[in-house]
Amino acid sequence: MQDTKQKIVSLKEKFEAFAATFRLKEKKEEIAKLSAESTDPDLWKDPGRAKNLMQNLGDLKKEIEEFENLENSVETLSEFSEKEELAEELAFEVEKAKKLLEKFEFTSFLSEKYDEKNAVLGIHAGQGGTEAMDWVSMLYRMYLRYCERRGWGTATLDMTPGEEAGIKSVTFKVEGRYAYGHLRGEAGTHRLVRQSPFNADKLRQTSFALVEVIPELTEVDLPDIIIKDEDLDWQFFRASSQGGQNVQKVSSAVRLIHKPSKIVVTAQSERFQEQNRKIALNLLRSKLWMLEKQRTKDMKRELKGEYRPASWGTQIRSYVLHPYKMVKDLRTQIETSDTEATLDGDLDKFVEAELREKISL
Repeated sequence: MQDTKQKIVSLKEKFEAFAATFRLKEKKEEIAKLSAESTDPDLWKDPGRAKNLMQNLGDLKKEIEEFENLENSVETLSEFSEKEELAEELAFEVEKAKKLLEKFEFTSFLSEKYDEKNAVLGIHAGQGGTEAMDWVSMLYRMYLRYCERRGWGTATLDMTPGEEAGIKSVTFKVEGRYAYGHLRGEAGTHRLVRQSPFNADKLRQTSFALVEVIPELTEVDLPDIIIKDEDLDWQFFRASSQGGQNVQKVSSAVRLIHKPSKIVVTAQSERFQEQNRKIALNLLRSKLWMLEKQRTKDMKRELKGEYRPASWGTQIRSYVLHPYKMVKDLRTQIETSDTEATLDGDLDKFVEAELREKISL
């Protein structure tokens, strides 16, 4: 019982330290502001803005509800800490509260600009042919399962199927508070080693896929990024993704080429061309921001003598399914032999370790 008492005292001290940085008052004021905006009868004239507002409002309410539940738990544990007959229940509740506090503390690490935003992930097949395209489909499922575990919504914006199997390239949006902050460290090359399911001899095969992660940003977020009409090449075609017969009959899908940067983005998830145009412009805006950010980072590395260009050779994680089972992050050295759980979306240990490493640098 003495051990549990000490844990309760420690938990209370840690919670009070965290509560001082939580900005509860400001977050409640933000909820009041968003709630007032949500009653505007003209809000849904812009469905994208309305959806984002309602999502932010829901996420903030959930965050405050979890914080207040944790606060009540800590108070209750402190109140009953002397009750010997409740020792077993108290020990269980302490561990439960501790995990929730750790979750909040981890979120406090997400302090970079746009960490609170939705994320857009692109997964592209590299070397390995059909194997690599199958690997893209495995990674796509892994991230969808990870998002599902966290309660985030997902929407596929564009997908190019493989010629024989799998997916050549896929872009999807992740909707949730701090989605970009959690997922930005997943950007890089992911390597798979396994026995080939596409070869009768079951030969060992190595496949590569590139994961790109950008925040979902709008013109309001990036007023300094000017996109000129004359720099844009718009192309329209019939969507090949899901969306019903109407999508297939009209040229609602959009491909946008930014001539100066040569960036190409595609959007075909919506039924109407205008909606896909808006998605494509926001994707381009986010990619231009990321491109400028990368240029600044590369310049700093070059000045320090550490320059190493982003490329397919820059691997971040290796997934080995044969001759042994192991997933290893090459940056943090975190590894696990439970490859099945990892590919089913259990990524917390990798995501958190990579973020903690960046914070400590």
